[in-house]
Amino acid sequence: MATYNDFKALRVNVVHGVAWITIDHPPINLLDGRLFGELAGLVERVEGDSNIRVLVFQSADPDFFIAHADVEMILRFPDSSSEAATQPNPFIQLMERIRRMPKISIGMIAGIARGGGSEFLLSLDMRFAGRTKARLSQPETALGIIPGGGGTQRLAQLVGRARALEIVLGCGDVDAEEAASIGYVNKVLADGDLLPFVRDLAERISALSPSVVRLTKEAVDAAGPATTPGLVAETNLFNQVVAMPEARTSMQAFLQAGGQTREMELRLGSRIADLSRQPLVRTRVKRAS
Repeated sequence: MATYNDFKALRVNVVHGVAWITIDHPPINLLDGRLFGELAGLVERVEGDSNIRVLVFQSADPDFFIAHADVEMILRFPDSSSEAATQPNPFIQLMERIRRMPKISIGMIAGIARGGGSEFLLSLDMRFAGRTKARLSQPETALGIIPGGGGTQRLAQLVGRARALEIVLGCGDVDAEEAASIGYVNKVLADGDLLPFVRDLAERISALSPSVVRLTKEAVDAAGPATTPGLVAETNLFNQVVAMPEARTSMQAFLQAGGQTREMELRLGSRIADLSRQPLVRTRVKRAS
């Protein structure tokens, strides 16, 4: 039987076939190397654990689900822009394993999920948001890059092309009510109703025949999931933009402005317009003149 008590950034509690996975990675649940590694280890074990039929991801932090991917980590990525990728990057591959496994994955969102945190949620089967604090966004373009964890593909599939462009290029936070109205999340609930609703749904699904759940997912996915060619295209475009000097300048400016500190991240939604006007835009105007 698989065990799950050796993780540092994750807490796992299995009850009635439901794995309650709590992300607990202070100070802001940053999607860094440690969290990614533990998520990969978790997926490896869960895939072969017949005692788990539903995965529910939640956060120990009342303000953050997953803040976003670690910008310092992105700055350390090797320059692979000259080499055309033939498969999606490792993060997307991990998300695809979650999406394709014959178990149901649910995101219970009571805080902020931006960038890689949003992309993580987009890869799950279902997303439910608390009304008060849940906020989602893809603010990468304000840092001079683009979503690179499947965001362009999955978001467009869920909310449509025009809305996806608005979210990605506008960079602003989407609150729970709007997210539910456009299909970014399944449903918004009062904060006190979120856990009871998700628990009831997860336990009902867990009680179903595993074969029925597996075949249902296969049938729904046949309607047109995000395709591998699209995910590979995003990987290549992400690699190109991350290698641009302007992008590196913008990411460094974000960190110097206090990015990835709790204080800054809580106010990031109101600061994103200022960030997008920083070095990258000024450099382009200068070149144009």
